[in-house]
Amino acid sequence: MIDLDAVRADTPGCRNVLHFNNAGASLMPTPVFEAVQSHLESERDLGGYEAARLAKDQQQSFYTEFASLLNVQPSEIAYVENATRAWDMAFYALPLKEGDRIITHASEYASNYLAFLHLAGRRGVEIDIAPSDKTGQIDVKAMDRMIRKGTRAIAITHVPTQGGLVNPAEAVGEVAGRHGLIYLLDACQSAGQMQVDARKIGCHVLSGTGRKFLRGPRGTGFLFVDSGLADTLDPPFVDLHAATWTGKDTFELAPGARRFENFESNVAGRIGLARAVRYARGLGMDAIESRVTELAASLRGALGSVSGVTLHDLGERKCGIVTFSMDGRPSPDVAAWLAERSINVSVSAVEHAQLDLGARQTGPLVRASVHYFNTENEIERFVAAIAEM
Repeated sequence: MIDLDAVRADTPGCRNVLHFNNAGASLMPTPVFEAVQSHLESERDLGGYEAARLAKDQQQSFYTEFASLLNVQPSEIAYVENATRAWDMAFYALPLKEGDRIITHASEYASNYLAFLHLAGRRGVEIDIAPSDKTGQIDVKAMDRMIRKGTRAIAITHVPTQGGLVNPAEAVGEVAGRHGLIYLLDACQSAGQMQVDARKIGCHVLSGTGRKFLRGPRGTGFLFVDSGLADTLDPPFVDLHAATWTGKDTFELAPGARRFENFESNVAGRIGLARAVRYARGLGMDAIESRVTELAASLRGALGSVSGVTLHDLGERKCGIVTFSMDGRPSPDVAAWLAERSINVSVSAVEHAQLDLGARQTGPLVRASVHYFNTENEIERFVAAIAEM
């Protein structure tokens, strides 16, 4: 069980806003804020390099914390400035050539799909879109049948930004493993709100951000690359941290996932994100997942009873993201109306999910996303505000 009073006391933002925008950027808990602030004070008082040297153990904890969170090895973890750059570093390093095929799904994130299109233009790779089953999640059996000569990788998003769907990542991993395919998983919206075990899932690459359900600072991200794959990949670019200049005309790439890092990074952010992971692990990911799932189910049920509200979440399994629209009310207007009442949500735009929202012709949707520190009373307040509107 999560001590709700304690986690809300650790979250001063709860006194100011009703925050249902955790899929955008969650409210930072005080221990995370203090970790960031303390290091910035050290940089101010001592100098950046000097502060970093003193914080060496704290920086190293980033790798061990994420290794424990994802059930991998510290050497398989890289710190990257955001989730998209983390994903790009691994994806653009894959040895894909003309005629190679990538399988994805309609729930794929915009930045990832843009990278597919970019590589299709640059290298001639081809994109196959696996169909959805009757619930809207990826149809794993149909995806299995799509694999053919030239198929090299499966790349999907675990939880799409535009809805509460949770794709069956482990079942996809079983298919990828059986066919010897590289499997990339975008865990941007799943890490921090549910158990994400990279070994159990069977993915070779997994990326995510700090600011969402992990409740870390903005401008922080992480990348897991399986050790069996990492040392075979040539990063799209390197610096003096990702590689060692061994002679006038020679260099050696760093082993493991560190070859995808940069020398210059947000040290305070890295320390803060490590603290955020430790905070989440202290509460227990099972407890977090259970509470988030229950709160979201309660929110869906309550919104579904409001006249003029249409829910849009897909999937057999659903998470903490709840999307809806209101008759006669553009979703951006709904979000703005709520913001005037100190209620935070965001809007899922069609241009960020062309294969999903565009195909369903939903228009932009209101996205309300709960976390474990939210309360049943906040759900009542939120639904009352929507009913009033």
